[in-house]
Amino acid sequence: MLLPLERSVAKKSKPDYKALLAGQPLFSGLSSEEVARITQNVREFRPQKGEILFNKGDECRGMHILLSGLIKLFFISPRGQEKVAEIIHPGQMFGEALMFLERPYIVTSQALVDSWVLYFPKSAIFDELERRPELARKMLASLSVRMHQLISDIEDFSLHSGKKRVIGYLLREISDESLPTENYACTIHFSVSKNVIASHLNMTQEHFSRILHELMNLGLIVVHGREIRIPDIRRLQQYED
Repeated sequence: MLLPLERSVAKKSKPDYKALLAGQPLFSGLSSEEVARITQNVREFRPQKGEILFNKGDECRGMHILLSGLIKLFFISPRGQEKVAEIIHPGQMFGEALMFLERPYIVTSQALVDSWVLYFPKSAIFDELERRPELARKMLASLSVRMHQLISDIEDFSLHSGKKRVIGYLLREISDESLPTENYACTIHFSVSKNVIASHLNMTQEHFSRILHELMNLGLIVVHGREIRIPDIRRLQQYED
């Protein structure tokens, strides 16, 4: 287990947390003084690829915000198979729900790539919530967004075919940098392995690869390693089994 209190990154000077958190919706609108209070005991650490941040069953003593990298939240099924519950991207919080419930972690957290994480002890968060009730509304909003995404994932697993699940994932992966050009083409890059994506989509890696080949044969995508080119995003959006 990676304990933030014990393995925080050694630094000669304290980082500018106001600047680091400027792009985080949770902390937007806070003054420098308020940020200083809430980050007084924050721990900054950089887990390397494959490193465990916490294990299922560990005590949840705070929340995390991912500044860069990728973190997977997963558990092991009764059959011994890994199931990826969520992939955390930069800017996302994780662990906040269990922090409020004061319950142990229900998943294990592992860095998929070298990452940069801030850890906030719950005492710092709770103290600021008493001073700034609007902070609670922001946290509720963030939790609501994630809850709706989880509900959407459950709906996909229950109602949609494997092919529709993969198409939905590809469409969600289109970032601002890969927005379609005038001819409706775009290129996306898998930031994680196909095995992780397949687990997140509740299918085997073989099934995931087979679906990618089927979409290629239909002319809907072109696969080059982790790079996926979508010749016409409209056709992919309109595809029906």
